[in-house]
Amino acid sequence: MSQPLTQQPLATDTLLDVRDLKMHFPIRKGLLQRQVGQVKAVDGVSFDIKEGETLSLVGESGCGKTTTGRCIVRALKQRPTGGSILFRAEDGHTVDLAKLNYTQIHPYRKEIQMVFQDPFSSLNPRMSILEIVGEPLLVNGIAQGKELEERVAEVLRKVKMSPDYMRRYPHAFSGGQRQRIGIARALSVNPRLIVADEAVSALDVSVQAQILNLMQELQEEYKLTYLFVAHDLSVVRYISDRVAVMYVGQVVELAKTDDLFNSPKHPYTEALLANVPKPDPRLRSKRTVLSGEVADPANPPGGCYFHPRCPHVKERCKVENPALRKTQSDHYAACHYADELELKGVIVPKTV
Repeated sequence: MSQPLTQQPLATDTLLDVRDLKMHFPIRKGLLQRQVGQVKAVDGVSFDIKEGETLSLVGESGCGKTTTGRCIVRALKQRPTGGSILFRAEDGHTVDLAKLNYTQIHPYRKEIQMVFQDPFSSLNPRMSILEIVGEPLLVNGIAQGKELEERVAEVLRKVKMSPDYMRRYPHAFSGGQRQRIGIARALSVNPRLIVADEAVSALDVSVQAQILNLMQELQEEYKLTYLFVAHDLSVVRYISDRVAVMYVGQVVELAKTDDLFNSPKHPYTEALLANVPKPDPRLRSKRTVLSGEVADPANPPGGCYFHPRCPHVKERCKVENPALRKTQSDHYAACHYADELELKGVIVPKTV
């Protein structure tokens, strides 16, 4: 079966370009399971990732950031509802991953890998480390037998684990070690893009720092590109080149990390930043608590999805959904009044 190549080539420095991506899940009820609605988990998300950079997706739980990541690696049973996921493959051509079926996506699996959130449930307890890390090599027909063992040993060394551990099983390792194994599994097929879904959120703070430093070292050595899904803004500040803020399935702000932290343009971003822990008591401000509840993705409000909670809401916000637009160089915000509002940022030391 031929590959559905796109006629929209990407810029030479762009690896991935997500355009108006939508993922809606049906709500079914009754004996006949008729569809009575849909959950708009991802509702028109757009961003690009340049080769070798780290873009972070942040937002509250349920905002759609994990679903966005799973759409990109095509880890969900159904195809995206709409939009495109343009990926520049290793041979240089551009392919729309959103349009591929199960068979067509297979050649690109080794180029896009995922590191999962929970290092305890993401590893099969009945498989040895050799089998876990070597499985992608077998599935993609890259190596087997002695060559497979040698490659697994090599990648374990890269994540700072001894090859002597190959015959052991996941229960013998700590959370940080298990996450290193998960990274080794993703790294084994020499991917170009890694989607890290809350890769350090289940770990202790000291272990988080070790894993983040390891990921940065591997990125430099292998020229990796990361899509880093997270909710901890301190972690995001440490590892990201750019940050995209999501709210109810939409990107509401996208900017370089320092620009976003120092000078947010969307009220939701300001509220998130106000709750970042600050080590200096003199920098601490009163905790910002947004009014109301997070909008229901199955029944979002009219106009701007954030308007019921926004302290700067005006009549226009209630009827017109703002588009993500450029407010200044490389800084985008989905707010009608982004150029008028004076929002508070936060200067966070680049440490974990």
